[in-house]
Amino acid sequence: IIGSLGEEPMAGRIAWAIVRAREREPLTGAAKLAGIVAGAYPAARRAKSRRHPATRTFQALRMVVNQELEELGVFLEAAITNLAPGGRVAVITFHSLEDRMVKRIFKREASGCLCAGQGPVCVCGHTPLLRLLTKKPMTPGEEEVRANSRARSAKLRVAERLDAEEA
Repeated sequence: IIGSLGEEPMAGRIAWAIVRAREREPLTGAAKLAGIVAGAYPAARRAKSRRHPATRTFQALRMVVNQELEELGVFLEAAITNLAPGGRVAVITFHSLEDRMVKRIFKREASGCLCAGQGPVCVCGHTPLLRLLTKKPMTPGEEEVRANSRARSAKLRVAERLDAEEA
């Protein structure tokens, strides 16, 4: 979880530190967990870091508990299905896994045949439902990041629902 969802390079060290700490006593409270995670980081790496060492670990745990990627997939499928022709769906992501999911679903629904390369003739019958309006994600400018530092990781992707004739 820590490595895949948190994209934490020290995931193995952190996981072992948590296991060892839990063998000594139950973990009670976020501050204790944050301390364990920080202790798993090499001192030199902790000193260079711009954020707390436990940030990615807590992010990963939050994503699992809230089922954030699963919910995003459900939302995107429902939004695309229920969008009126000419309607637009805009999604702001703050994490690379979220952005990758939005990008792949938008790309899939903007494509024709999905079975291309698997045989000489299309058997899937998939028709494009979307037109991508942002080939690359829009990101905040320097001024916006200065005004709101949390915006630095935001990415916006937009797609428009096609009419039956356009598909």
